[in-house]
Amino acid sequence: MSNTCHKSPSTPLHSVSVAGVVVREDGRVLTIKRADNGTWEPPGGVLELAEAPEDGVRREVYEETGIKVQVDRLTGVYKNTSRGIVALVFRCHAEGGYEQLSDESAAVEWLTPDEVTSRMAEVYAVRVTDALLDGAPRVRAHDGRTLARKL
Repeated sequence: MSNTCHKSPSTPLHSVSVAGVVVREDGRVLTIKRADNGTWEPPGGVLELAEAPEDGVRREVYEETGIKVQVDRLTGVYKNTSRGIVALVFRCHAEGGYEQLSDESAAVEWLTPDEVTSRMAEVYAVRVTDALLDGAPRVRAHDGRTLARKL
């Protein structure tokens, strides 16, 4: 038997994404309004193959918002069960730059936690609210719209 790993056709494939919940001293959180679908989300995107998660967060936040960040800690792992996407979410703080739009962001705003919950879909708002909490990272699953509820 060979030592090389071969994937069978039934092996599920997943995409890994990263997002940064960038928190200012006043408690406001950096958010984007996506250019492609108009939804409000924390900045983030697909992790590149040879990229460390923290490097991906810094790159994605900067590309989408113009803000340079320092990654503080992992705050959650979120699985979209319908699309096979695993998202790693990190709490960050700003180190420089200034807000600017990109091809991916139609708006960049610093929102209060209350504004986050009123503007974002539940599956994105929970990533921000989890990042504002202390303690161990949260692990959650959702179907793309609604969080899976524990029985």
